Amino acid sequence: MKCLKCGNEESKVVDSRTVEDGNSTRRRRECLGCGNRFTTYEKIEYTPIVVIKKNGVRQQFDRNKIINGMLRACEKRPVSLDVIEKTADEIEMELNNSMEKEIEASKVGDLVIQKLRQIDEIAYVRFASVYRQFKDINEFKKELNKLLK
Repeated sequence: MKCLKCGNEESKVVDSRTVEDGNSTRRRRECLGCGNRFTTYEKIEYTPIVVIKKNGVRQQFDRNKIINGMLRACEKRPVSLDVIEKTADEIEMELNNSMEKEIEASKVGDLVIQKLRQIDEIAYVRFASVYRQFKDINEFKKELNKLLK
């Protein structure tokens, strides 16, 4: 790591801590040339995930789309934004850990449905009704019966 003060590339780590999100490490360093102290952050770099939509179009994974969909499903429900963001983080982490570079949109949607079912049943049904495009009341009823079992 290059010192910002003298440009020396030799430094030692004085202190190391995990940052609140748990996905990065904060390191306090001291330059071995001039004694200047500075902070660096180390973060895991994930390869981008490509989502394959139903029509075959490929798009880069967008966490905000998941959050927006969940916000709509959880509207007027007792689900906090923190819970929604944490759930989006969990989904993104699962996708990154799957080691697949390309993933079908249906798999992403199924993950969202699975997580929403654990959080709030009404939000789950709302999301499922839009995501699975229920054609009539009978399809909606089948989904509700699955939930009741």
